[in-house]
Amino acid sequence: MRRLLASGPFSGVLLGLAMATAAAQEIPVVTEEGVIKGTMDIDFKSRTNLDTTGKLKEGSPALGAKDIYNLKMTVATTTEYVGKIERQPQLLSSIILQEKQPAQLFFNLNLAVRNPKNPNERKDVGKWTGTAPINPKTGVYSLAGTSDSAVRVQVNAIGAQPAYTDKFGGKLVGKSKQEEGLASYTYKRLIGNKTVEMKVTKVDPMKFEDLELAKGPSTNYPHTLVNGRLDYDYETGNWLTDGITFSYNYNGKDTKDVMTGSIKWVEDENRKANGKGYYEFNLRFNEEKNKPNTTEADAFAKLSDEDAFFAVDDSIPCLTGKVTYEDKFISGGGDEPVPASSKVTYDLKANKITKVQAVNFFKLWLIGIGPINDE
Repeated sequence: MRRLLASGPFSGVLLGLAMATAAAQEIPVVTEEGVIKGTMDIDFKSRTNLDTTGKLKEGSPALGAKDIYNLKMTVATTTEYVGKIERQPQLLSSIILQEKQPAQLFFNLNLAVRNPKNPNERKDVGKWTGTAPINPKTGVYSLAGTSDSAVRVQVNAIGAQPAYTDKFGGKLVGKSKQEEGLASYTYKRLIGNKTVEMKVTKVDPMKFEDLELAKGPSTNYPHTLVNGRLDYDYETGNWLTDGITFSYNYNGKDTKDVMTGSIKWVEDENRKANGKGYYEFNLRFNEEKNKPNTTEADAFAKLSDEDAFFAVDDSIPCLTGKVTYEDKFISGGGDEPVPASSKVTYDLKANKITKVQAVNFFKLWLIGIGPINDE
């Protein structure tokens, strides 16, 4: 992970990670439980702390109210992300609709690494910080940040290794949040030698347009360019994609990963009372280059197209597992309860994917934290 060695009590962390990077001519693949694990507590203050002055547009949050996402996550065993992300809504005055508060996304995450040979050796190395403006009319998140607060990974000097800063960039276009006029789309999956299809009638895409992921927190997680779309299905609450590309250079070799698959929403039968539900992940990496094992895929032959579409095929490199929600709803929310807060638990498994793929997905998932967790 580190090209230069450090002295002091945490030199073992950097030495172990540097050796792992130097030894890797190709990106090693891993199969492990908990490749992305941890917790996130969400407080939707934009829904619960409403304006009472009458100076803002009716139904607006109070001035300064933000949605707060507090998280403590471990990714690929050796990297940690601890801190919070805040989303601030645009606020307009009640009469002439003058902007009183811009829409923005704030990152304030502490970054740490662990020695892969001795996970008890841990070192804080820097931050993921900065402010991304949001255009409420277009839904565009500008990941370059503001003029005085670029969205960036900032890593401190440790021993002989110099400090570095690497910036995010490009655009995320959030969900439209309008079900009217949405187009239908047909998704395809390869199960053994059979292609199965599923048509969704109301697709609301979250788009990634030349979105740049900053490198780090260690240098073996490279700067990455992302394009593609992750589509939301209003009828089921599922997320689906026919291809998100991650392009980067690793050890001097240009690499492109294509992620396809589904994130299925499963509600507890008593969700209105207990607030429980979970996302079931089934994301494939480079499935065109890693054709399903025909023998193993025979197990899916008798499934309906829809069941086969969501079935996990471990013969293909994939990210699987669950992200579990326990919501507390706003009282008097009607037939469709709206969360006031959420406790979220991540437990995702790597199956023959690389740690670079896991870290890239995690960074992208955090950038979309607002649209992904809205209901």
